[in-house]
Amino acid sequence: MSAHQHIGRRLVRNKGALFGLIVIGLALLVALAAYFVAPDSSPNANRMIVEIGGRRPGFQQQFLLLKKARTLEQPSFFQQLFSGEEDQYSYIPINSYQPKGDSLIVQKFIDDGIAERIAYPMSALTINSFPSRNMYNIEKRTFLLGTDKYGRDILSRLLVGVRVSLAVGLVTVIISLTIGVLLGALAGYFRGRVDEIILWLINVVWSIPTLLLVFAITLMLGKGFWQVFVAIGLTLWVNVARIIRGQVLAVREREFIEAARALGYSHTRILFRHILPNVMGPVWVVCASNFASAIVIEAGLSFLGVGVQPPMPSWGLMIKENYNFIITHNPMLALAPGLAIMLLVLAFNLLGNGLRDALDVRTR
Repeated sequence: MSAHQHIGRRLVRNKGALFGLIVIGLALLVALAAYFVAPDSSPNANRMIVEIGGRRPGFQQQFLLLKKARTLEQPSFFQQLFSGEEDQYSYIPINSYQPKGDSLIVQKFIDDGIAERIAYPMSALTINSFPSRNMYNIEKRTFLLGTDKYGRDILSRLLVGVRVSLAVGLVTVIISLTIGVLLGALAGYFRGRVDEIILWLINVVWSIPTLLLVFAITLMLGKGFWQVFVAIGLTLWVNVARIIRGQVLAVREREFIEAARALGYSHTRILFRHILPNVMGPVWVVCASNFASAIVIEAGLSFLGVGVQPPMPSWGLMIKENYNFIITHNPMLALAPGLAIMLLVLAFNLLGNGLRDALDVRTR
């Protein structure tokens, strides 16, 4: 059995790590197919129906679907996969309807106990028959997690928001891994003046609180989707660099490295082909931890208004928009994204613990 197979079997036997892998796998599937599984498939799940804002989980409402005047092109499969599909209908919430002559009489829902009687000519309606609609394009929808104050479906925004959390974690890990491995390897291999300069830089970054440093970089780069990812990535490389430096310092004195030097191999070849492949094990544990940290930091930045900007469905932004409901009638609007953050962060931390145990030669 190879070392990788052995580590894989130890990882699967760890119940915590297995749970983390399952949650992360489900999150990846949801992120990939978000617009196909979300009840609201509009871009960013941003279908606003203000009349039904702030509703409890399980809320049901009938809608009259009116065809929009502007003709929209049918998106391709990949366009719908990545950015959803613009609504071709306007959603009019109604309490009841009744066909009468050449008109459809509806009681338009305004608020609890308030309705407005409107007559729509049949010529203005798109007469269709869908599995979930009747012939007048009237559809009944259930909002499993309720709606936010703008009347958007919380479940849909939660599902699409998985993409933001996984994307920030992935970009952060790539940036922190690239910078941390490069600087840590150079410091540990060349030592001397190079080591002193890089250690000074590590200590400076290490001394600044992470959130404060992210604030500074975000304000410098500007608010936006990619800017916050880069800002977080530029703050989480220190752990990777410190671990790589310590590992390289230990490995560079081993016999096979001395043999490589005696054979006349270049520093680049020795470092990237002989040293780094033997010291990356502990780094994967830190990467799992950085992934979890990035999700929490992004949520915090979005909550404070300097992270991902509306209408993009960031979980932190969802908490910011609905946190006042916690002490009123509908706490689930803020608790749902909070629980999602907690579950995904827990999954990555459990995976990191499992990797640590699997890579620990003393427990084999």
